[in-house]
Order: sequence, then structure tokens, then C-alpha cells
Amino acid sequence: MFYNKTNEEVVNDLQSNNLQGLRKNEIESIREKCGPNELKEEKKQSIFVKFLLQFSDPLIIVLIAAAVVSIVVDPHEWIDSLIIFVVVVFNAVLGVAQENSAEKSLEALKKMSAPSTKVIRDGERLTIPSRELVVGDIVILEAGDLIPSDGRILESYNLQIDESALTGESVPVNKKSDVISEENVPLGDQKNMAFASTVVTYGRGKMIITSVGMSNEVGKIASMLMTSEKETTPLQNKLAQISKVIGAMCLGICVVVFGLEMMSGLSVLDAFKTSVALAVAAIPEGLATVVTIVLAIGVTKMVKNNAIVRKLPAVETLGSASVVCSDKTGTLTQNKMTVVKTFTAKQGIENFNVQGSIEVREMMKCFTLCTDAEIKIENGETKLLGDPTETALVEASFKMGDKKEDLYDLAKRGDEIGFDSTRKLMTVFYDTEDGVISITKGAPDVIMSRCINTPSDASQANETMANEALRVLAVAIKKWNKVPVLLDPNEVENEMIFVGLVGMIDPPRPEVKLAIEEAKQGGIRTIMITGDHVTTAKAIAKELGILLEGQKAITGTELSNMSDEELSNELENISVYARVAPEHKVRIVSMWQNKGHVVAMTGDGVNDSPALKKADIGCAMGITGTDVSKGAADMILTDDNFATIIHAVREGRGIYNNIKKDVQFLLSSNIGEVITIFGASVISLFGFNLGVPLLPVHLLWVNLITDTLPAFALGLEPVDKDIMKEKPRSKNESFFAHGLGWTIAWQGLMVGALTLTAYVIGNNITHEIGMTMAFMTLSLSQLFHAFNIKSTHSIFHRTIFNNKYLWGALFVGLALQLIVMYVPGINTMFSLEALNPQLAGISIGLALCPIVIVEIVKIFKNHILKK
Repeated sequence: MFYNKTNEEVVNDLQSNNLQGLRKNEIESIREKCGPNELKEEKKQSIFVKFLLQFSDPLIIVLIAAAVVSIVVDPHEWIDSLIIFVVVVFNAVLGVAQENSAEKSLEALKKMSAPSTKVIRDGERLTIPSRELVVGDIVILEAGDLIPSDGRILESYNLQIDESALTGESVPVNKKSDVISEENVPLGDQKNMAFASTVVTYGRGKMIITSVGMSNEVGKIASMLMTSEKETTPLQNKLAQISKVIGAMCLGICVVVFGLEMMSGLSVLDAFKTSVALAVAAIPEGLATVVTIVLAIGVTKMVKNNAIVRKLPAVETLGSASVVCSDKTGTLTQNKMTVVKTFTAKQGIENFNVQGSIEVREMMKCFTLCTDAEIKIENGETKLLGDPTETALVEASFKMGDKKEDLYDLAKRGDEIGFDSTRKLMTVFYDTEDGVISITKGAPDVIMSRCINTPSDASQANETMANEALRVLAVAIKKWNKVPVLLDPNEVENEMIFVGLVGMIDPPRPEVKLAIEEAKQGGIRTIMITGDHVTTAKAIAKELGILLEGQKAITGTELSNMSDEELSNELENISVYARVAPEHKVRIVSMWQNKGHVVAMTGDGVNDSPALKKADIGCAMGITGTDVSKGAADMILTDDNFATIIHAVREGRGIYNNIKKDVQFLLSSNIGEVITIFGASVISLFGFNLGVPLLPVHLLWVNLITDTLPAFALGLEPVDKDIMKEKPRSKNESFFAHGLGWTIAWQGLMVGALTLTAYVIGNNITHEIGMTMAFMTLSLSQLFHAFNIKSTHSIFHRTIFNNKYLWGALFVGLALQLIVMYVPGINTMFSLEALNPQLAGISIGLALCPIVIVEIVKIFKNHILKK
């Protein structure tokens, strides 16, 4: 490990030179060995391949086969086949459009590479494209630079690097060139290393490149993204299950009906037509389209609530989430250091208050003057510029009414002694009306040991705030007749006057605690996974209600030392993981998934990306999130608000319930159609040749119009207000659990029996009238039956009018049905006869029967069975 070696050893191992850099004539040979400083791209599927893959669904294959064979056997029946092809292609286009928001993870990772880098080659300082860097290059680092590749720090002059995108730690890391003797040091503690995609926030330095491209820490993450296969969502699995069941049943029944028709004396062609009609009847052509559009509408609603869903099935998946693994920095917290406590000799420890005492205000003035940070107001927006710790001090003073520029009017800044990680102090001189003073801020223990008036309780105050996971700073002053000629730190930073302490933390978002409590009520466990220190993580987790009594917080090192069996046994007891690496996050998500949970993962950094992709639903932060995390995620929170996740869970649960209603509605209709045709075939065996009750065009009309319109409306049912009080669904729960399968079966049998009854009545007059009555009964019964399915309550419940779309579907469906049946020319195309009022009344009466029957069943279930 390079962090265990001295500067000289690293430079020698990489055959470079600290002062001269690499020789230009050896650059190409090194690049051939280590490759370019860029990330490999994942091979993408073409639009054409994606389009072809849309036809792999078993139902689609059966439909296409039926259409092709139908047109080959009888070319005159091309209209039915054409309609089938149009439906299939439309579904495929929708699917491609959905998938075309393909993940941009690796492209985003490439964008994070610095466009240019300052290097030393042959003793000459050059600026080169970052992709041209090679191992052994000497790189110059200055404030504002994006680190172009991983490297070992050779020189550090107050060098600080923000590594939050990679490690999750919110405070910039003080970098040094000293050897680290410990082995297996976590990424966040490798203080003598710099990593690609991080940013220099302060100071300057020099580093030697130790790895490039895919060998970097970011490259390792890219490899994890490339090798991580995205699992299908629960909804996709359940719809695939439905497709297979229906496909198998369809083929089986078609074969049986073909045999029955042949036995009844029909020709092969007529028997085949009946089988094709049955295939069309059995397959819910509109199901895929309805589900896609319902999900798309749900996505649109969620955008208005600050959640952008990149993949449609993710809406439902989030609704079934039982575990939310959340990053801390920027997700649960504000990603902004904030002064929360103060200590002065007179006031003791206090919570920070903008209306604080004179002593606290004077202390904050001292802190503010001893910083390089500043606040700017641009277009009414407050911008904090500088190191996060220093901006927290300046902002606290600003909130108390003291602007830094106003303080400069009273005190003129002079010489300074910059911060040094060895001294742990920074000193600035000022000319004031009362003479020259020096202000020193830094580590409390160092400052207190060098003050002449340190209060007796100051050490205890420092310890108390540190135990609360606060970052504590102290400030002291010293008066001078004039600025010393030699700024000797030992002279200047000694015999000072103690002023006070401040405690800072990256505070929790105020709305998060309530959201976590709501998640808990809904049976959802929140787990904190962070790259920050365990003490800080525990404090935040306890405050938010994540870490409860008897639960554990462990570090990434402890996690690495646990076997999979040990982790599996302890998993339920661990609520906080601190100081973790990207592979740790993936392991934690996988372990929860292995226990049958649907896992949501939130995050904003590069380090979160593999876990975001591995999770059942990855949620990236839209404001603070990197392009990489957004590219790997299924959903992006535009307000970076954890509470938005819980709203999305609520929406997802509602959408899933609506999709179940759609499946119940569409399948009961299709079973009704199958029962009608199958029943007629069985009756024909007993000498009553009834013929075919419904033609394929009739069935397609029902499936695509009078079924699909109410199905869309059912998909827009308002979310039940108590839905977040329900426990999450099991990952392995069947789509037809809780009696849904039996409900679909008996309701389909009911619809089929009523339709067949209408057909038999009309068929006694003429075959055409029989088909028309069956068609009318089937179509209208679906329009009415939709109101039965919208709720488990009675159809006469007050919620009957809360879905305007369902009423719209009813009236539009009725109008279209009347046009098809009574407009001359159109009814001829459908082989229908205009019914007289008496026959039409019989059909309408039969179509209304489902309301009466289902109402009786609801009364029985809701009242009798509950007693």
C-alpha cells in the first residue's frame, strides 16, 4: 500500500523524480502498461435490439402466432390480425420508450474527470488533458482543483480535500505527506492519499499518480457498476408470472376447444377460427399498456412531489420497500456544518441562539475574523464561500447580525500564521482602535494549554460537546504593541486570553425524524450507512430515531471482519454502519435482500452508486447528488428530502393496489370471454350447435375499449388515506394472494354465465342477434363491474363519486357501444344486428346483474364474516 511507504520509496517504486517528474520520452511506454486515465464504457444495446426484446413476453408470442396463423389460413380475416399486430407494436414502442432512459452511470463517471491537469515533466510545468496522465506523473494541486486520478501526497501546505463524493464524510480532510504505519486503513483515513473525483478546497500541494483509469477508487466503483446486474422488480416478476399462467392456460384451452369443435362436426377451418377467438379472448391485450400508462401517470404525479422516476416499475417497487438504507451526509443531514452549541466562561454551555448574549456574540466575531470564508448575497440568494467549517462560523456570526465586511471596517487585517496540521492552529493579526491583537483558532486542547485564563470547566465543556459528536473549536486573543518582526508560532500562540468554544455538526434535516417515524408505522426499517465517523453517525441516528435501545452501530472495519453468516445473524440488530467503503454498502443491501426484503437505497455520492444500482430501488439526491449517483439510481429526489421517499412509498403502494384492481378487472373479463366460448363448445357436444358466440373482432373491441377505458380509470383511484398503516408486502407474495385468484375466477365465471345466457336467448331468434346480445351484455357488464372493483366498500359508499375518470369511462364506453351496435355500416363491419328495445333491455338487465351479485358478496364479507 502506497500510504505505508515514504515519499522516496513511492517515487522510486514508480520510477519517477520528485523535482523533474517523468521524462517525456517514457510517457508512451508507461501508458501502454497502465492504459489511459479514463473509464471503460459498458456496451449498450441498440434501439433495434431493445425493440425485439419487447416481443419475448409469452402472451405476446401467443398473440402473434394466433394472428399469423389466422391470416395464413383465411386471408379474408385480415382485420383481426391487423388489430392484433397494431396492439403488439404499440406495446413494444411504449416499452422501448421506457427503457430508452438507460443508465448513464459510466458516462457520468467520465464527466467527473478533470478536463486538464498541471504536471511536471522533464522539470517543466505543463498543463495536459487529464486522460493523458500516467502512473508516476507529478501533479501540482491548488485550491479549486479536481483531483484527476489517485495519488500519494508528496507535499502539503495546509492542503484540504473534500472527499464527500467518495467517502461520504462532510468535513474536508487535512492532507499530509507523512507515512501511515497502520495497515488496512479505510479510505477516509488515508490522509496521505488523494483520490479521483474529489476537490481541493484549501491550500496547495504536490502528488504522484499511483493509479489511473479503472485502477482508481472511482474506477473500482465503475467496475462494480458494470458487473452488477440489475434485478427485475417485484412488479415485473409478478406480471411475468401472470403472463406465463395465462399463456399456458390459453394454449391448453385452445387445444381442448379445437378438439371439441371437431367432435361436434365443424370443419378444421371453423374449429381453428374458434380456437383463435379463444386465444384472443384469453389474452388481456390491454394489460401491458394499462400497467405502463398507470405507472407513467404515477410518475407524473410524483414529479410534482419532487421525485423523478427514471424506470417505471420502480414506482411500484418503492411501494413494497421494507428496508431503506440511507446515506447520512446530504440525505439525512443538511450537508452543511452548523454551529449548534457555544461555551464562554460567563455563560457556560448553551445552545446557539441568534439572540445570544454579548459574550457569545463577541466570541463569534473573533471566530469570524480568524477565517478566510465569506458570505455573498447574489440575486437575493445567500452564498457561502470557503471551507465548510469556516463558513459555519461566518454564517453563525452573520445570523447574529455581524457581517464580516462590517467587522473589517473596525479591524484591519494584517499578517497571519496559516493553519498547520501539526500545530492545529491558525492566527491572524488585526489593527484596531485599541491596538494590535492576534486572534487564534484551532484545536481546543492546544489552545487551552496555551492560555493564561482557561476556565476550570472549559475542558469538561469540550469533552461534553465532543461526546455529542460535535466538532469543537476554540478561539483566543492576544494583545500586542506592534506585530512581531518574526512570526514565531511559539511566541505568538502562547500566553493567550481564552475567549470560548463552539460545537458544530452537520445537523439532521428537520423533516426527516417525522418521515422515519411514519416509515416505522408502515413497517419500514431505516438503516444508516455512512462514510463518516461512528461517533457522529451514532449521535445523528439516535436523534432521528434510527438507532434505538439495544441496537448496534459498527464500523466498516468491523463489518469486513464479519463472515456472511455472522452478519446475517446480527443484521436485524445493526442500525448504523460507519466508515464504510462502497463494497460494504453493496454487501449490506445484498444481505437484506437475501432475507427477502425489498431494499431502497438513498445516496448522493460516487461511493453510493454501486449500492444504488444493486438495491431494488435506488434513490439519488437531485441537488447534492453527483451525476454518477443519478445515473445509477431508479429515482431522483429533486429536493434532496428524505421525507419525499416516504411520500413516494405511499404513492407506490397506492399504484400497486390500483394495478391489482386492473388485473382483477381485466382477467375477470377475459375469463368471462373464455367461459362464453368454451361453454358454447361444450353445449354443442350435446347436440345443440350454438356456433361461435363472439368473433375475434368483438373480443378485441371488449379488450381494447370497454375493458381498457375503465382499467385506466381504476388505475387513477385516489390513494387510501390509511395505506401507510399497512405492513409492506412480502417480496415473495403471490400477486393472487389474499383470495384475489378465487375472486377473479368466480367473477369471471359470473360474467361468462351471464354473457352465455344472453347469447342463448338471442340465438333462438337468429345467430346474429345472439352474437349481438352476447356482445352487448359482455361489454356493458364490464363497464358496470368496474364500479364493483374500485373499492371493497359498497358501490353506494360515499367514495363512489371520488373518481371522475371512472364515470367518464362509463359514459364514453356506453356511447361507443351504442355507435358500434346501431350506426349502419359500422355494425355491419362487426357482424351485429340493431336490437329492438325488448332484447336490448334483456342484455342491459343481465349486464347489471354483477352489481347485485357482488354487493351481496361484499355484505357477506364485510358484515357476516367479521362477526
